[in-house]
Amino acid sequence: MKASPRLYVDEPLRHDQQITLSKEVSHYVMNVMRRRVGDELRLFNGGDGEWLAHITEAGKKVAVLRVDTQTRAFAQVPDLHLLFAPVKKSRSEFIVEKATELGVRVLRPVITARTTARPIRNERMVLICREAAEQTERLDHPQILPSATFEEALQGWDAERLLIFCDEAGENLEKPWGGENGRAHPMLQSLQDREKDAQKAAILIGPEGGFTPEERVMLRALPFVCPVTLGPRILRADTAALAAITLWQSVCGDWVK
Repeated sequence: MKASPRLYVDEPLRHDQQITLSKEVSHYVMNVMRRRVGDELRLFNGGDGEWLAHITEAGKKVAVLRVDTQTRAFAQVPDLHLLFAPVKKSRSEFIVEKATELGVRVLRPVITARTTARPIRNERMVLICREAAEQTERLDHPQILPSATFEEALQGWDAERLLIFCDEAGENLEKPWGGENGRAHPMLQSLQDREKDAQKAAILIGPEGGFTPEERVMLRALPFVCPVTLGPRILRADTAALAAITLWQSVCGDWVK
């Protein structure tokens, strides 16, 4: 039997509550989902778990739902943040969508020295996150922090949160890949070595041009930073984000449960 569609709502959820959907969401439910009076939907709001509801009214402009029973208690995703330098709009949106699907708890755009793209509008990021959460059975969606400069993002950093810095460069700038000395360790190896420390973590992904030498020096001097490499090939920013999240989830996240 096919499961009922899921819908994110901004209101508290409890038994016998009535929820009037906005004009835009009502249009989506009635004309895109093609739901009718009496049909069931699963609702979630990022804090009250998942609830079964049914449509009681379906007018031309708004639909009304009645909340019935809770189907799942609330459960948070693992404590992983993703800090990423904005890239081209479509690729930034891809990062936001896939990070939501993969179970990232917090997202933050970070403007580095070589960042050339503008951050996605906050409202657009929220929409992408909610739609991805609806599709992937998440009970919440990522918290979206305001964009920050590289320096601002590091100020007041919680020293107990490991910052996993995807650093593909070595120290010898005259050799391909900066030579072997000063290269970061493979991310999988680093996570396995520091699994307990990495349970509360953030991943930092740079722009297409990479981090500047000055940024790399600053990061490597911080005690809570763990530089890692994602292999022998240069990855695009969106690919690097997905690869890093996947590796963390497979060692420290809820993929191992």
